[in-house]
Order: sequence, then structure tokens, then C-alpha cells
Amino acid sequence: MGQSFAKSFINNFITDTEKFAILEKDREKLTALKKIGIKHIYHSPNDKIADADLIVLAVKPQAFAELAAEIKDFISPEQVVLSIMAGVSMAQIQQHLSIEKIIRAMPNIAAQIGEGMSVFTSSDAVTRIELVTVQNLLESTGKNLYVADEDLIDAGTAVSGSGPAYVLYFMEAMMQAGIQLGFTKPQAERLTYQTFKGIVDFFQNSPDDYRQLIDKISSKGGTTEAAIHFLDTNKTNALIQEAVLKAYQRAKELGKIG
Repeated sequence: MGQSFAKSFINNFITDTEKFAILEKDREKLTALKKIGIKHIYHSPNDKIADADLIVLAVKPQAFAELAAEIKDFISPEQVVLSIMAGVSMAQIQQHLSIEKIIRAMPNIAAQIGEGMSVFTSSDAVTRIELVTVQNLLESTGKNLYVADEDLIDAGTAVSGSGPAYVLYFMEAMMQAGIQLGFTKPQAERLTYQTFKGIVDFFQNSPDDYRQLIDKISSKGGTTEAAIHFLDTNKTNALIQEAVLKAYQRAKELGKIG
């Protein structure tokens, strides 16, 4: 996700590549980073961190404590820290880094092409100007939603952060069903992709809510009604909601690890 952010910032001319630096311990990722125009890549913390106006934390929650111990001495209270780590709270970041200006955001993978969805919040120490500046950065990756309640960041992780995987999971199932019914894989993929894209675009321009549209598509005694009845009978809606709650619970657990 950190690479997705970097790519989006550069592609949208949010920052000059000369003013952009990455701390990456994994040397195997060098090639990919250089391909997107990153010129300044460091393998260990140094004074360059102290020169940054904004520091983005984009590591796995399990790696945060180790990272914090390595960079703490290079960070000053005037700097703003943007965390896109799942589960790690602002209080934990403050405790490990001894800073006050913290913004937490949870983007998703579509940020890489500027079509992502980010939920974000901030500590009281972040100024209005600093918050707007970071919001503009997030807008380069897609849409964003500010929330005052930090707990909603973990909720956003479960809904929109992990959400693309849920959609792809459902798409894969539809494609596989299409293949079973006789379509080739490319044909099934095309049918599934356009079906998802088309209904999302249609829904955005429709006055109806989800259930009203489902009812309109489901003719009495027809094919769609048979499919929806099967899904409802097997409590698919409840299962999906439970899956999202499982993701939320895991976000909370990751915070404890971090």
C-alpha cells in the first residue's frame, strides 16, 4: 500500500521526486520502486527523516514497534505523521514515537490507480492546514471520508480497506459459474466484469436503493428471483456481514500486536 501511495503522489504530480524519499529495508523491492520514479531510497534510518514535512508509516502492524525504535530519534514534534497501518491506534503511535501530530488513514488497493477509498482521522494537535494538506494527498488516490471517531478507522478497514477482496471473491465465483455453464474463461470474465461495472454506474444514477433495484430486476417467478431466494434462504447477506465483522475484529487484534 505504501508503494501505491508513492505511485499515486508521483503520477498526480503531488510531489517532486527530488523531494520524495523512501525508507525500505527489503532490497528486493528496489527495482519496483525505481520503476515508479523513486530516486531517494534508504535502507536504514538517517537524518533525512528529520527534513521531512510529512512522514508516512506504511509497514505491517507487526513491524511497527521495531520501526518506531529505529526512527524515533530522527523525528521531531513539529512533523506530521500519516499512518496507513491497520489496527495501530494514534495512542500507540504517540507512545512509540513521542509525537502529537498524527493522522490515521485506511486506503484500499485501488488507490494505485486513483480510484481508491480512504477513511481518515487526526489527533487534536494536527492543524487545519496540515489536515487539509494531507486530505489533498489522499484525494490524489481517490475518494476519502473524514471521521472524528478513531474506531471508525478499523471499521473502514473492514468495509472499504478489505472490501475489494470481497468483491473479487464474488466476481470469481460468478466467473467460475459461467465457465461451468459453457462460457470460455475470457468470455466469463468479460460477462462478470461488465456486469459489476455496469450496475455500479447504474446505481449511482438511480433514485432507488439496493433492495428496490433488486426487486425491480427480480421478475415474479423469474430467474433472478430464484437466485436471490437461494441466497436469502442460505443467509448469504448475514454471512457477508459476519465476514466484515471478522475483518474488523482482526484489525483490533493487529492493534494489540502493534
